[in-house]
Amino acid sequence: MNLTHLQGKRISLIPIEYEHADSLFQCSRSPEIWEHLPTKVQTIEEMRSFIHSAVLGRESGEEFPYAVFDKKLNKMVGMTRYLRISPVHKNLNVGWTWYSPEVWRTAVNTECKYLLLKYAFEIWEAVRVEIIAASTNCRSQKAIERLGAKKEGILRKKYNGLDYVVYSIIDEDWHDVKNRLKSFIEYSYN
Repeated sequence: MNLTHLQGKRISLIPIEYEHADSLFQCSRSPEIWEHLPTKVQTIEEMRSFIHSAVLGRESGEEFPYAVFDKKLNKMVGMTRYLRISPVHKNLNVGWTWYSPEVWRTAVNTECKYLLLKYAFEIWEAVRVEIIAASTNCRSQKAIERLGAKKEGILRKKYNGLDYVVYSIIDEDWHDVKNRLKSFIEYSYN
């Protein structure tokens, strides 16, 4: 995948760089963010390590991480990434998404997923995009279901002994999912 910035009306997805560590650390202070994720970031050193791991994943071609910049708030509000990129099978995951609680239940996640899915299906020509959430994370599961992703099942003890719920969107679903997301985005800006 040859990726660059992805621009929406409210957010910009900026390819992650080491210099994003301070601003991402500042927006990641709420313990609620890390409650259902397999890694906890509690210090600036841990954020730098987290970003270093993401950059190494990008360099190996296995993932592509983004910092999420909120134009309305004029600051970084989280991270997301493409993961487990398989050019041979034309599929990938969207994940490791986390946001500052100040943008929870706003258009940020909807627009973020719209931009990621649009690029995946329309530019990269993916046939499948997978999204997973911890089985204990009901808020994320509802957000994923709201996108129009189909629930496929549970991966038991997938990461750090936690169970994860698997969702997918396939190329045949994209037209309907795209229209659904566009209507949510348009509604949120009216």
